[in-house]
Amino acid sequence: MSHISITTINEEHDTLGAMLNSVRMMIQRGPAHQPELFFDIMRAMLFYIDEVPEKQHHPKETEVLFPLVAKRSPVSAELIQRLNKEHHKGEASIRDLQHKLLAWEILGDARRPAFEEAAMQYVGFYKEHIHLEESVILPEALKVLKAEDWKVVDAAFAVNADPLSASKPRDPIYDRLFTKITMKAPAPIGLGPA
Repeated sequence: MSHISITTINEEHDTLGAMLNSVRMMIQRGPAHQPELFFDIMRAMLFYIDEVPEKQHHPKETEVLFPLVAKRSPVSAELIQRLNKEHHKGEASIRDLQHKLLAWEILGDARRPAFEEAAMQYVGFYKEHIHLEESVILPEALKVLKAEDWKVVDAAFAVNADPLSASKPRDPIYDRLFTKITMKAPAPIGLGPA
């Protein structure tokens, strides 16, 4: 049986995974001869992570999906507690990255290593977080949740509007963000000039 929540979660994980890969690629590429564009795109990418996964995606996992899975599958409770703690720390982590990026942009290259190291650690941490949700929690949810649980979970995730999702209409409020990230980021990261 297919659930809109599982489809939405997987799509949002895919979009976030692509964004994390793009952050990594932008760091490896560096500002080169276009520092204004580099910092503009990096700010937009970090804003996307703060705006969509942190404010839309994680709260629904923490407040709706995870409690139902923990209730039906007590063996999952410890991992769910860990994932919830990671969600709770997520907003502070992304704000720290935004601060480190601003410090590099304003104060110069002496601040570059701190940002790059923190960003690469963040990308690695987040990819592991997504992997645990997809390989452990979602299969467990499919196994243990009842029809009435799925109604609640599906209803919660049905209203998500990831501005970078290809399968859902884009909210016009996010057009600038979408354009900045996908159209201005240099190829192969985005569709901008290499």
